[in-house]
Amino acid sequence: MELLHLISQNLLSPAILFFSLGIIAGFFKSDLEIPDSISRYLSIYLMMAIGFKGGVAIANTHDLNGEVIGTILAGLAVGLLQPFLGYGLLRLTTKLDSTTAAAVAAHYGSISMVTFVTASAFLKANEVIYGGYIVAILALMEAPAIFSGLFIAHKANPKTKHTKEEKKLAREIFTNGAILLLFGAFIIGWITGQPGMDKVEGFLGAPFQGILCLFLLDMGLLVSKNLHHLKGFTWPLALFGLYMPLIGACVGLGLSALIGLDAGTATLFTVLCASASYIAVPAAMRLALPEAKAAIYVPMSLAITFPFNVTLGIPLYYALASHLLTTH
Repeated sequence: MELLHLISQNLLSPAILFFSLGIIAGFFKSDLEIPDSISRYLSIYLMMAIGFKGGVAIANTHDLNGEVIGTILAGLAVGLLQPFLGYGLLRLTTKLDSTTAAAVAAHYGSISMVTFVTASAFLKANEVIYGGYIVAILALMEAPAIFSGLFIAHKANPKTKHTKEEKKLAREIFTNGAILLLFGAFIIGWITGQPGMDKVEGFLGAPFQGILCLFLLDMGLLVSKNLHHLKGFTWPLALFGLYMPLIGACVGLGLSALIGLDAGTATLFTVLCASASYIAVPAAMRLALPEAKAAIYVPMSLAITFPFNVTLGIPLYYALASHLLTTH
């Protein structure tokens, strides 16, 4: 009953309802749309806000202890190794070519910032605290998953290897705007601490929930535009988009228990392990693996895994974490 209450609470939150509104509007081919320039602004705001708040939170702890270091190392390991698991399952259960399977697997080793932000809002609504340093793991898990996906693709099909493209990709990863802003805002928040937060509270604090609603409305519209790609999906592919996040969640919960995380921090770490990228990794795959089928990997992460996580996954992961771990 508690799990059903959490799920219903999340489904009826303003952010998720606006996400649903976007899907409905797109399904009925409404002319409702968010201009690209505003969409970009919303993304920038959310990355800046979540990064800065995380930096302030870690500044307030005054301690880089074993828990923080252990969680960072665990996040890097998941980002590096989970694509290999995903690739093996895809090759075993589907008829995807090796290059596309590697690209899909890379998405499921990486993270979804919006899923993370939605989970953060869910915890805040339930008055559950968590370690602000977790945002550092969010910024660090993108690159390992991309490199693992490319390694798998090149190992399975050496023809996909292009030295010039790889050099360009490496530069793109380390100068990626999303990663740079997220991690940069984290560092700034860490340096300025609570006094810095007090100065920007009116911009990064109060408006956050409203901007998240607007962003998820835009995401709902984007999901609805990709639904037509699902017509060509096989059942094994669609099911992978549902069970792979659950496998990632089990990995995240297990590592959280080993490290000794509290329920709130464990929930966010589990969300990172269970989510799939639909921004940084698709951009990298289009650049480095043009042979991979974007019509497969984009809607899998965006139209299957993302809606599952933000509606059902987050309350499920929190319910499991709260039973397995302690709440500080």
